[in-house]
Amino acid sequence: MLKRILIGTTVAAVVGGFVFGRDLFSYLRTGAASIRQAVKAEVPIEFEIQRARTLVDQLVPDIRRCMHVIAEQQVDVEHLQQEIARKEAEIGKQREALVSLRNDLGSGRSVFVYASRTYTAHEVQRDLATRFERFKAAEDILAADRKILAARQQNLAANQDKLQSLLHAKKELEVKLEQLQARLETVRAAETVSTLAIDDSNLSHARKLIADLNKQLDVRQRMLDAEGKFTDLIPVEAESPPTTADLCEQIDAYLNLRPAAAAQVAQGE
Repeated sequence: MLKRILIGTTVAAVVGGFVFGRDLFSYLRTGAASIRQAVKAEVPIEFEIQRARTLVDQLVPDIRRCMHVIAEQQVDVEHLQQEIARKEAEIGKQREALVSLRNDLGSGRSVFVYASRTYTAHEVQRDLATRFERFKAAEDILAADRKILAARQQNLAANQDKLQSLLHAKKELEVKLEQLQARLETVRAAETVSTLAIDDSNLSHARKLIADLNKQLDVRQRMLDAEGKFTDLIPVEAESPPTTADLCEQIDAYLNLRPAAAAQVAQGE
């Protein structure tokens, strides 16, 4: 099986080299890039967002390691500060003793008494020389410890800055992921609205029915208004029943009769 795969690969390479020549590798790189882009385009955005969340969550172990290193460095710095303070106090005592012996030896005396014991000037001189060498060595050690303390404090400050940067970057990425999630939900809602098929026939029917009902109510209102003119209003314009004189005048006007002629016609009858 492996032999067949090797043979097939070799044949494909030879044919590809023969067909494309020097451009074979360019075609291969372009094809691989196209395949990667096509595969990436098919990956859901939700999956990519979750993958980004996973990457952000992977910062937590780094942050914890950084916090652990900082805690250890803080303890080391505190211990070194305490050690330097102890050495400074010890060197202070050595300095006082050194100055005291130097003053005694400079007095020119040949015998000295310390703690009820007697020492010659030569013994004091030898002890003073020994103390002086120890004092200088102690100061050198103290100076070295101070340099170490300064370096540790500088390293501690750098790690603290790095921790703050990691925390800030993690928070910023979390905010951006929340914004990205909100944008995705907004786009989803817009896509749902744009692709939703709405049947507006019922809407049109409802609008037409409401318009017809309004028209019917308008007609009934007009009828009530018209009837109100004859029933609900005071009959100011109503005419009185015609009298006999009025009736005679109407007949005279209709027959073109004067009042005297009308009287003669009435007598003849």
